[in-house]
Amino acid sequence: MLLFSCKDDIDTTFEDINITTEENTIVEVNIPKALGNTSISNAINSAINKEVIADLHIGEPKSIRTTTIKESITTFNKEFDNFQTDFPETTQVWEAQIDGEIMFTSPNIISIALTSYTNTGGAHGMLKISFLNFEASTGKIISNENLINDIEAFKQIASPYFKEATKDKDIFESELDIFNLPENMGYNDEGIVLLYNAYEIAPYSTGIIEFEIPFNEIESYLTFNGAR
Repeated sequence: MLLFSCKDDIDTTFEDINITTEENTIVEVNIPKALGNTSISNAINSAINKEVIADLHIGEPKSIRTTTIKESITTFNKEFDNFQTDFPETTQVWEAQIDGEIMFTSPNIISIALTSYTNTGGAHGMLKISFLNFEASTGKIISNENLINDIEAFKQIASPYFKEATKDKDIFESELDIFNLPENMGYNDEGIVLLYNAYEIAPYSTGIIEFEIPFNEIESYLTFNGAR
């Protein structure tokens, strides 16, 4: 099923795909796959795959050895088999669920969200959302600092939204003294979404913190036009 497309001059479309393996029983991966211009779609798909591989990895990021999502699914299942061998009395079942969503497309920018939930036998699972922003004309990843042309001015506008979103939250004390932009920012139909994952600025119990700033308040500070 085709989900979204950019303007005709970009000609990038997306379809939902499910990735699994024959022996897989505990991993579910549903992500968008870019189609169209080969170089653009390959760049986008490579970045999405890299993020999914990292989300399925157990251990230090530097120790990642898998190069495909299917390899990562197989490795995740094998790690669970090893866990059961080492702790045969456990009833804990591991799981991993990764879902992708197209947040926004235009002739200038494509924003994609990946939601990852993994549980590997700890006290609780780990939920993480990652925003990936791409130049629509090249498929290249856009870093957060390159989304905004005046970071300090943007932060002045974003700060009140942050305070409103966190006024009843348990925030780490160091975060109360100075406002910092989150690791994840992305476009949607209404504006820019800023999202802080668990532990980024608050304890796990606080959960994910996110808020949206309308385009009409920040358009002069955006490197990429928010118009479709």
